[in-house]
Amino acid sequence: MPVLVTGGAGYIGSHTCVELLQAGYEVVVVDNLSNSKPEVLRRIQEITGKSIVFYKTDISDRQGLEKVFAENNIEAVIHFAGYKAVGESVQEPLKYYANNISGTIILCETMQKYGVKKMVFSSSATVYGINNKPPFTEDMPLDAINPYGYTKIIIERILRDLYRSDNSWAAALLRYFNPVGAHESGKIGEDPNGIPNNLMPYITQVAIGKREKLYVFGNDYKTHDGTGVRDYIHVVDLAQGHIKALEKIMNGTGVEAYNLGTGRGYSVFDVIHSFEKVTGIKIPYVITARRPGDADESYADPTKAHKELGWSARRSLDDMCRDSWQWQSRNPNGYEV
Repeated sequence: MPVLVTGGAGYIGSHTCVELLQAGYEVVVVDNLSNSKPEVLRRIQEITGKSIVFYKTDISDRQGLEKVFAENNIEAVIHFAGYKAVGESVQEPLKYYANNISGTIILCETMQKYGVKKMVFSSSATVYGINNKPPFTEDMPLDAINPYGYTKIIIERILRDLYRSDNSWAAALLRYFNPVGAHESGKIGEDPNGIPNNLMPYITQVAIGKREKLYVFGNDYKTHDGTGVRDYIHVVDLAQGHIKALEKIMNGTGVEAYNLGTGRGYSVFDVIHSFEKVTGIKIPYVITARRPGDADESYADPTKAHKELGWSARRSLDDMCRDSWQWQSRNPNGYEV
């Protein structure tokens, strides 16, 4: 069964492509490579021993998308493509609204034209905002605090409205918490452009000597050690959640949201200590000012995904740290070979 993966060369997309191929699906990838490297596609095929059909195009390019659908008998779409830097979205909101929302509308219109009405959508825990109290459940009111988060809320709304207008649609809205880790082969992993926005790649870049020290944003949160607590989830567990969501939508209709998280929060210091324990490398850090809008705690209630998708995160924080370091140490410059 051919599945279209938009943004399939990205961090989560690439790991999902591996899981799809290993589960017996045919994979067609659309990616404009603005935030990813073509080398990742070669490595996905190396890991799985299977081939990918790849189109370098943008989801906002209607003609380019039509070519993909015309040339492949697509049966479902897993939609990752979109800009994702929270800080940049605050600085350039029009860029985010234009790309993420307009691109998704063009994708949905093209799907509709070709009779493809099954989508797994890459949403985010940012849709819960800062006024809900963890653990977050899927029925909580949505309220993002930045344009990136609002694009996710709006796209979720678009997909719900699409189903209301045509009950033959099915979509799973997957609200991710904090993906970390890498494939156990060490061949694919997180390769951020420039200074990492996320904790784990910053830690691994300090560990390998690319950065002098880690900056910890605030140590006066209402948590067990004063640093912010987040629900870190291994990227392979996350990828496997997409396979379970795909199985679900292929066997029914409707639109449902699912949290993909472990249900447990770890602080910044918890992550640092786990990384130091599994690697034996000391991570120098300095405490600096809080970032505006950062909540004390954020973690999932993953019960719904367990009950309805038969999915649960299985990998530990130590696994996440070990696999992140294996990827970074084997690929000190990421996909630059």
